[in-house]
Amino acid sequence: NRNLIINGAMQVAQRGTSSTSNGFQTVDRFNLGASGNDEVPTQAQVDVAAGTTPYTLGFRKAFKLTNGNQTGGAGTSDFVFIKYTVEAQDIATSGWNFKSTGSFVTLSFWAKSSVAQNFFGYIEMPDSPEQVFPFQTGSLSADTWTKITVTIPGNSNIVVNNDNGEGLKIFFSQFWGTDFTDSSRALNTWATFNSGQRMPDFTSTWYTTNDATFELTGVQLEVGSVATDFEHRSFGQELALCQRYYQVLATGDQAAIGNGFAFQTNRFQTNVHLPVEMRTTPTLDEQMTGSTKYRINMGNGDQNTGISPSLSSAVSNTRTINLGWSSLGSNVTNGDGGQVRKQGDSGVLGVSAEL
Repeated sequence: NRNLIINGAMQVAQRGTSSTSNGFQTVDRFNLGASGNDEVPTQAQVDVAAGTTPYTLGFRKAFKLTNGNQTGGAGTSDFVFIKYTVEAQDIATSGWNFKSTGSFVTLSFWAKSSVAQNFFGYIEMPDSPEQVFPFQTGSLSADTWTKITVTIPGNSNIVVNNDNGEGLKIFFSQFWGTDFTDSSRALNTWATFNSGQRMPDFTSTWYTTNDATFELTGVQLEVGSVATDFEHRSFGQELALCQRYYQVLATGDQAAIGNGFAFQTNRFQTNVHLPVEMRTTPTLDEQMTGSTKYRINMGNGDQNTGISPSLSSAVSNTRTINLGWSSLGSNVTNGDGGQVRKQGDSGVLGVSAEL
């Protein structure tokens, strides 16, 4: 497994394929960071068009941002970026001698922008003392896929803990305001993290263009100073790797979440065994709307009004979670059994252990 990036071909999107919200919403392991915007960009998993170079190389999906209408202009504290985080122990045991300037990792990816301009990004090593390595894409031609390669040397100041925390972060940036940038910041060199000097000053053309788009696919990070051909993995392999960080418990109308029992009046619990061990004890992720989201089928009558789940961290772990269900009807008594189902087609119920 040369590629340290999970889902670099953007195949897996467990939460959904389009969202106008921040954070992890669509393509697994890649999240949108945006602030100060008049309108938050739309993130989506999209098809790679036939006949393009990435398509001929086996890429069928991409992560796409569609810019909102930033009528207020480019503010000094505004930003938009796509971020990926590598688990620390995966970097520590990768074979990269990150303390040595003669040892390298190489980042490569395909990018396409509807606006012709140069974009900056940066690598961040978050373990103390935090280090930053800025890079650029070079001038991208409008609506043209371009392969970007960045060779990253080690540095004696880098620290990577051998644990399940953040080890290396990659920021694919579309815009940062001048609160975060400095015109004197040198590219392709390590420096101690400074929140106001992450990279050189950013061109605002993409950011101030309504409905501008940016697409990303084929992200690979590998040990060595040369970018090799992308390591394609099967959908099943990528899904299992993604499930260490996020798992869907139920999607679609009437999907079964689990069997359980009432352990006191108006209180029901369900234990769910997770198919893949997660990075840490997860948290509940409800991406649904409406007042009726769940149904508990029981012998003495279905329960479906105002039911809501909570995850008990005290008795949950990386392999099994315990869900408690409250706001049940008064006819539920201790010992009653039943099955919990999702109600309604939209949204998903999941658990997250994202970095």
